[in-house]
Amino acid sequence: MLRSVTLNATIRNSAVIRGGELTTAQVIADIRAGIGSLRHNAFVTPLETLTDILVHSQDIARPLGRTLPLPPEGALIAARRVWSKGWPFHPRRRLAGLRLVAADTDWAAGEGPEIRGTTADLLLVLTGRGAAALDDLEGDGVPELRRRLDLATSRG
Repeated sequence: MLRSVTLNATIRNSAVIRGGELTTAQVIADIRAGIGSLRHNAFVTPLETLTDILVHSQDIARPLGRTLPLPPEGALIAARRVWSKGWPFHPRRRLAGLRLVAADTDWAAGEGPEIRGTTADLLLVLTGRGAAALDDLEGDGVPELRRRLDLATSRG
């Protein structure tokens, strides 16, 4: 872990080490033991922890074809944080020239052709997971978002 250069590499390496020490049942028990905890991860605020919970739950559910509704109020708090903080997703740069408009909360950001969807779907767009929400989005900006996602995919 000391050689890990990025936060993601550090997280991955620590998970591999920890995962090698525990059985599946122990991992599940640890996750369940954290339900209701107000503790957040080191070096981040509760806002980043909220964002992680909301986004990563969709990272798991959507590829499995599962629907896991997110509370619009929580998605709104996370979307505001991601948009204002910038790092590590840089949404203002990646989505320059597009306007995001939430259909279920009073939130909008950016300038240009509109991309409309639930705040949860827009949170996925903000965090670089727009492909997962693409079919649920509407507006004149969706073709441009699709083009940008295709370009990003083709670049690897």
